[in-house]
Amino acid sequence: MNPSLPFLMAGGGSGGHVIPALAVARELRRRGHRPFFVGTARGLESKLVPAEDFPIEWIEIGGLKGVGRTRRLRTLCQLPPALLACRRIINARRPRAVFSMGGYVAGPVMLAAWTKRIPVVVMEPNAMPGFTSRRMARLVTRALLSFEEAAPYFPAGRTLVTGLPVRDEFFALPAKPRAGALSVLVTGGSQGSRTLNLASRQSWPLFRDAAFPIRLLHQTGPAMFAELEAEFARCGPKGRLEGKITPFIQDMPAAFAQADVVVSRAGAGAVAELAAAGKPSILVPFPFATDDHQLRNAQAFERAGAGRLVLDREASGERLFQEITRLASEPGLLEKMGTAARRQAHPGAAARAADILEEVAGKD
Repeated sequence: MNPSLPFLMAGGGSGGHVIPALAVARELRRRGHRPFFVGTARGLESKLVPAEDFPIEWIEIGGLKGVGRTRRLRTLCQLPPALLACRRIINARRPRAVFSMGGYVAGPVMLAAWTKRIPVVVMEPNAMPGFTSRRMARLVTRALLSFEEAAPYFPAGRTLVTGLPVRDEFFALPAKPRAGALSVLVTGGSQGSRTLNLASRQSWPLFRDAAFPIRLLHQTGPAMFAELEAEFARCGPKGRLEGKITPFIQDMPAAFAQADVVVSRAGAGAVAELAAAGKPSILVPFPFATDDHQLRNAQAFERAGAGRLVLDREASGERLFQEITRLASEPGLLEKMGTAARRQAHPGAAARAADILEEVAGKD
């Protein structure tokens, strides 16, 4: 095999599409290959990809799923020129294989690759595959999954469970023996979750009045930080409710290391990090996620014994208090859930994806 091959990386819009694709691209570059991206100027790829010195080609395309009629019609009109643009890019750069994280950017890329008989490797991080991956499933050469539940959506014999690329620091975290107050990490992502913020705030007096010792680390996002910080300060007395309210956690692996249990949304990245760290969790899926994929992820984690599912509409302070105290009261349960979470982990996902891309690129 040629030691230096071009690979086309398709994944744009959100960090959930771009960041794993970058992890695979870094691995390909480390092996001496020449990955390049196709994306849109308004997606997150426009910032993240150039920052890591990867070439990127631009197309104009929007979404079809979860958008209004006007946006859908505009996207349908954009599809033919985007497809032609992708064919021109492929003709000029001659990639040996395409790596797709799904999303609206990937649609015309995958179609163009199929018309040029170029192998397509899809990484699907959710238990319910995204709209593009489902519609293009019969075109893929290999589908790399995080959940076995996604396999029926792809042709038989083309799937492999590899997991989602996760930073090595999460895998390196040792099991944490519980000592003293229960350490609880609450995070709704960098922008925070209003549902988790409100449920957490409502639970503080319950923990205080029950004299149930917890140590809280809560990432609120910027919007509600000031009011939650002020409310937390009023929820003493000291010794019964300890911890820190912060708008953003810079070192998330360190935060995971301190936690006995994590309260989180159930996006693909979140559950992959929970698995890598081996952390018990209470998962509150975002109810407006496309195709309800966060619910499917949380259900898969609950079936594995790694987490507890709480629906967004049921996420109150009382429910959060009940779930946390129930997990803490049963001897060995948190440790058992942590072990179950670790069984869902897949280290080396980026390297495995690079292996598959090299494999399909080497076939005539």
